[in-house]
Amino acid sequence: MEIFKEILFPVDFSECSEAVFPYALDAARKFDAKLYLLFVVRDISYLTTISVQRAVLMNTMAEVTKAGERQMEEFCRKHMSDFPNYETRVIIGYPPEEILNFANEKGVDLIIMSTHGRKRRDDLLMGSVADYVIKNATVPVLTVNPFRFKAGRVS
Repeated sequence: MEIFKEILFPVDFSECSEAVFPYALDAARKFDAKLYLLFVVRDISYLTTISVQRAVLMNTMAEVTKAGERQMEEFCRKHMSDFPNYETRVIIGYPPEEILNFANEKGVDLIIMSTHGRKRRDDLLMGSVADYVIKNATVPVLTVNPFRFKAGRVS
């Protein structure tokens, strides 16, 4: 059986992500693995080319990044107090690509993520970020549907 030593959990602080996180934490405990928590702020700088508007967008993205860092700190205070083997990162970019880049950079051997994120569309089979990651990852990706997930232990 494959032993996972580096696990990535992309987090967007949505209810879906919160619901699935215990599964990632339990897996990290079971495999005695390092758990990486990654939040990607969507890069919106491409939306305008006018310098004044671009400056406003860049300022907004900086504020969103700072807010993401605060949310990550709060998330870790809430969930990680008894699990010290973790690392966090908040970055700007296109979420699915940044998830894969981060996984490659850190040598992650398992990605665990929610099938749905902030949009929380339970009528869709799977969210677009999860779909992209599954199709392009070079490591196993475990997806959990937060609408059908029953909290339990990894066996």
